[in-house]
Amino acid sequence: MRFFLCFLAAMSAVPASAERLTLDRIHADPALAGPGVRNLRVSPDGERITFLRGRADNQFQLDLWEFNMKDKTTHRLVDSKLLVPNESISPEEQARRERSRSANLTGILNYSWSPDGKQLLVPIGGDLYLVDAAHPDSARKVASGNVADPKISPKGRYVSFVRNQNLVVIDLTTGAEKQLTSDGKDTIHNAEAEFVAQEEMGQRTGYYWAPDDSAIAYKRFDEAPVPVVRRFEIFADRTDVVEQRYPAAGDPNVIAELMIVSPATGVQRKVDIGADKDIYLVRADFSADSKFLVYQRQSRDQKRLDLIAVDAATLAQRTLLTETSATWVSIHDDLRFLESQNAFLWSSERSGRNHLYLYGMDGKLIHTVSSGAWGIDNVQAVDEKTGRVFVSSNRDNVVDKQIYSLPLDGSGADAPVRITTADGWHEAAFSRNGEVFVDTFSDPNTPPQISIRKPDGAMVGWLERNELDGSHPYAKFKLDHLATEYGTLTSNDGQTLYYSMIKPSNFKASKRYPVFLSTYGGPHAQHVARKWGNYFDQYMAQQGYVVFRLDNRGSSRRERVFTDVIYKELGKHEVEDQVTGIDWLAKQKFVDPKRVGVFGWSYGGFMSLRLLSAASSKIAMGVSVAPVTDWALYDTHYTEQFVGATPKSDPEAYKQSGVFAHLDGLKSPLLLIHGMADDNVLFTNTTRLIDGLVNRGIKFDLMTYPGAKHGISSRAGQRHVYATIEAFFKKNLDPR
Repeated sequence: MRFFLCFLAAMSAVPASAERLTLDRIHADPALAGPGVRNLRVSPDGERITFLRGRADNQFQLDLWEFNMKDKTTHRLVDSKLLVPNESISPEEQARRERSRSANLTGILNYSWSPDGKQLLVPIGGDLYLVDAAHPDSARKVASGNVADPKISPKGRYVSFVRNQNLVVIDLTTGAEKQLTSDGKDTIHNAEAEFVAQEEMGQRTGYYWAPDDSAIAYKRFDEAPVPVVRRFEIFADRTDVVEQRYPAAGDPNVIAELMIVSPATGVQRKVDIGADKDIYLVRADFSADSKFLVYQRQSRDQKRLDLIAVDAATLAQRTLLTETSATWVSIHDDLRFLESQNAFLWSSERSGRNHLYLYGMDGKLIHTVSSGAWGIDNVQAVDEKTGRVFVSSNRDNVVDKQIYSLPLDGSGADAPVRITTADGWHEAAFSRNGEVFVDTFSDPNTPPQISIRKPDGAMVGWLERNELDGSHPYAKFKLDHLATEYGTLTSNDGQTLYYSMIKPSNFKASKRYPVFLSTYGGPHAQHVARKWGNYFDQYMAQQGYVVFRLDNRGSSRRERVFTDVIYKELGKHEVEDQVTGIDWLAKQKFVDPKRVGVFGWSYGGFMSLRLLSAASSKIAMGVSVAPVTDWALYDTHYTEQFVGATPKSDPEAYKQSGVFAHLDGLKSPLLLIHGMADDNVLFTNTTRLIDGLVNRGIKFDLMTYPGAKHGISSRAGQRHVYATIEAFFKKNLDPR
């Protein structure tokens, strides 16, 4: 459950003329951020850096580009429109894109390199192409027909993919296609991730290659136990009745199995994952030598996670380690097997902060790799030759992301070396061996700048400097660009809360301004970050609002004492912290405490409703987009993790964590917005809220979007929804 509109800005030479930022321009081409990139990857041979980039005439249609390390040139490698002029997207692919928050994109959304760095595998429009990196015009189609999750095997002999719920491989030496499973139909799925695994566990694949190409481990699941939800997808010209297997809190989940298959012979073997079938199969992977399949099994209550090694030859098993928690065990992608020793890296929050540990394949802890009053975000790369591991972290400032290196031998566990220098936000894409990385940097005054770096941070060259010169798309808006300020407040239990604030255009300290409070507030998200913010925040500040954000307890990238406080009490502490921010704002001489409005989407929509219910005396109005109103309507993994129970086992926790028990306190004007085909936060959440508001005699405004999913992701929809939000704020808060 995550929804963000990332916004990039700049400070550079003053343009010859300036224009005010408009909603029309925010949603027009070319992208205001400049020539941005996605899916950065360093080729296995280190000769190329590839990425996806939107077209000048359509920033949401992506092509494949490359930067050549030898001649330092950048050019388009694969033109998506030439490859597939009329792209057709299947309903299954559209659903996958909703899960991965890429429903607004077309063209090439993903790709992968062959292990020798000579070919790229490119899926588009349900078909699959192999592209010769040296001769990209010679792309050849190798598979068609609703192809999903394609991969080139680690040794490069095979191409694999999922088609019609079955796992398929193509032997690239012979061109022969082989379907490795045959029972995939109806409720049986092979090599896929189920709905909650995609939506809540970050699971983008359901199968895993052995490094030597000898085997594939895959998830097989039966979703027959999952209740069928009949929901209406209301479009402008029709209404579709959709039967979706949606596991709401307390409902049965899929029954998952773990299988191993030989791509050469097709021989299948089943791994015994335990007698208890009501579990989550979180991840699986092979050890570096292909001798062990290692899978992660999480209990239904999410308080226990076992890391289990399976002998790939005999299927004998042993538990390598077990993580437990009184609240929930977080899942991650930081399992890394070493090639130089029989060991693996593993991250854990057992100390109260997320740190890195080195284990032997016998399950014994060798030593701690990181420790102290800070935590890692995730592992970026491992360089076994130099004995270094690279991680991202906010060690130096909670609102920043930096890249650090640590010795694998544990000698510098509490003294990581920071290799990115500029304060702000760094996203890194490392080569497989950690010998080079691509750094995407931004801060509130700098648009995303992409440089190529050595492991010590030394500059190799620019991939995209993205200077805000006269030709930059944002240049004409630079004069009116407003600075973002950062600060801290203290929660009622003494913890530090971080906020950001943008003061209005032509700010006068003697004047009192209305407040646009943007909130998210939920787990897995950080709303306050020192990067180039959000276009709509900037726009609202230019309309005369103080734009304010605060990360309440429960937000991500913090220690467990900060996140765990929300357990069994969703909305309670988050609202307390947001009210702390509102109370602080009311004390500022430049704020009009009678003109504070709140806006939130998804969990933020839930927060808007809970804030209005708890503090209408302090909040003049609110906008709630796609809110969860009753957590019994939301999915199993997310809801049970944080509410800590099922609706039957603890109905009071669900009652108090929802909206309806608090609605009597909602007195301020409310604008409620929802997409009428939302398959994540079901539209039922809003129809039930409408009924609850009507029965209480509470007046409200309503805007619904025919055919729109959770993100209302069409360009016209985005333009309209933000114009509607701005108009509601203007009507109720009068920012003159």
